[in-house]
Amino acid sequence: MNADNKEMVQRAMHPFRTTTPDMTETAIETEPMGCATTPAGIQPVAVLARRRVMVSALVIATLAPLAWAVMTVLGAGGWHWIEIAVFCCFLVASPLTVLGFWNAIIGLVLILRGEAGRKLVSPFATDHRHDQPVMLQTAVLLTLRNEDAERAITRLSDLQRALDRTGCGDRFAFFVLSDTDDVEIAAREEQAFAAWTAHEPAGRFFYRRRDKNTGFKAGNVRDFLDRWGAGYDLMLPLDADSVMGADTILRLVRIMQAFPRLGILQSLVVGLPSRSAFARIFQFGMRHGMRSYTTGSAWWAGDCGPYWGHNAVVRVAPFHHACDLPLLPGTPPLGGHILSHDQVEAVLMRRAGYEVRVLPEETESWEENPPTLVDFTKRDLRWCQGNMQYWRLLGLENLKAVSRFQLVAAIQMYLGAFAWMLMVALTPLLVFVMQPGDFPIGLGIALFVAMFVMSATPKIAGILDVALSAERRAAYGGTLRFTAGAMAEFVFSILLAPVAALRVTLFMIGLVFGRSVIWSGQARDAHALSWTTAASGLWPQTLFGLAIVTLFLIAAPTTLPWALPVVTGLILAIPFAVATASPWLGAWTERMKLCAIPEELSTPAPLQGLDGHVTARAVGSAMRGAPLTGPALPEPGE
Repeated sequence: MNADNKEMVQRAMHPFRTTTPDMTETAIETEPMGCATTPAGIQPVAVLARRRVMVSALVIATLAPLAWAVMTVLGAGGWHWIEIAVFCCFLVASPLTVLGFWNAIIGLVLILRGEAGRKLVSPFATDHRHDQPVMLQTAVLLTLRNEDAERAITRLSDLQRALDRTGCGDRFAFFVLSDTDDVEIAAREEQAFAAWTAHEPAGRFFYRRRDKNTGFKAGNVRDFLDRWGAGYDLMLPLDADSVMGADTILRLVRIMQAFPRLGILQSLVVGLPSRSAFARIFQFGMRHGMRSYTTGSAWWAGDCGPYWGHNAVVRVAPFHHACDLPLLPGTPPLGGHILSHDQVEAVLMRRAGYEVRVLPEETESWEENPPTLVDFTKRDLRWCQGNMQYWRLLGLENLKAVSRFQLVAAIQMYLGAFAWMLMVALTPLLVFVMQPGDFPIGLGIALFVAMFVMSATPKIAGILDVALSAERRAAYGGTLRFTAGAMAEFVFSILLAPVAALRVTLFMIGLVFGRSVIWSGQARDAHALSWTTAASGLWPQTLFGLAIVTLFLIAAPTTLPWALPVVTGLILAIPFAVATASPWLGAWTERMKLCAIPEELSTPAPLQGLDGHVTARAVGSAMRGAPLTGPALPEPGE
């Protein structure tokens, strides 16, 4: 998995010029050494430095006793190679869990502090200049590849009309950037675009389709920059499943306008209401975990924030000139064009002297989540392959320390899953090398509980945030419904985690032998999953779970209850996938409002009339006989 950084094709950065409403045309270069504030003047550098030292100290201070406890448990009767391997896996897998724990704790404290906490995390979001007239020209980019053209372009047209109603519409242009290679879908794209723009004035609407998907989505956006980038100050990339409100977009644009050295401003993206039981339950937990985790990480990451590739406002000139991705040597899966482009673009933007910030607030910024377990794992594998390419980028020159850490963390996110699964495979073998009397049972149980709680802390923090507020509980349908949703998601996440982790583990092994994912359209609507399709993709999880249970029953049956949280999800992977994709279960969770999110119970304007989702206007349509099945699901595979 290691790559030779010397072989990497690196692109030299050069100064370039841009114009902002507050500045005459000036040269743009990296910020001077020793500057007292971040490039945009948002925060003192010393403040962020202290926060980063504090978080590093907390993580180390937590990891140290955990590592000691694992050493004590494993080395009670001496060391065997199996015990050494398990300990090494722990060292690989645990750091991000501990960091996530502290991000969530810090995030919850800041959220509960209200406006004072928001000012500490996002001082740029409270600036009075955000009421200024919109002066910058923004290109709204809809990137497509073999998607439902009519639905995606209809959503874009809805956004255009909403922006026009604000009186600022003349500051926005709209681009449909297609990489579609299916001729029939391409024809529908052209028809939908023509129908949308037939009576609109020229100069604001553009459609372009590339013959080849060179560079994937990043290459698609790069083509826009080369063709049209010089005419715009900002761009707003949207995926086919993105929905944003006009007021949120204007707020982000005004923030960018107020801070000319702010290069990327990422909104917090949450899931849309869905008719899929899998998506409903998944995004219920994800929403709570993301809110606390992102708030905590934004507090210390500051100007080195994340970029998720969509639902973000990006400054065009520095992105065009400084964020061109290197072409990695070799062939896919680990060579060639970079698959997971967004975080690399974020670190390059920061290297160019521009801040990258996230606004960790739930605004009108949504996306769709995968409707089935099979679709979820397909997306996860694409991200996994892209993140593994980051090995070759760790040697990039002049990156900020936090930016380099972010690349390492992106790699470790999937290495950690691999390490956890290897631990699960090795743990039953410990009984053959450890004497029962040597095992410190009490310490082992305490360690298991501690790691389990820490891994769940981001979601627990988000749930506490809602539970402590009567207003927030009401937005989720009341205390009983919210509690039922939290309990359902807790069971769901226990079943999902090992299934996804083992799929990533097997895929990472395949990467070594050249297996790769295919970048194409994604299934987004609720649809049933056949037993055959589920079994063809998830049989390894079932066999692995049965093998672990068998080993425990043979060697140490009394320890089997402690393995159940992991092995249950593996053994039940196939029925779990079929059940959570069931139209009946989706309709039932809709009717009972189980894991309902606020937008389902009180529909905001941007979601009113939105097709394919559960909204306050559309609730019950499925129960009146509306079809819940979507397009035929492709067979699993990379």
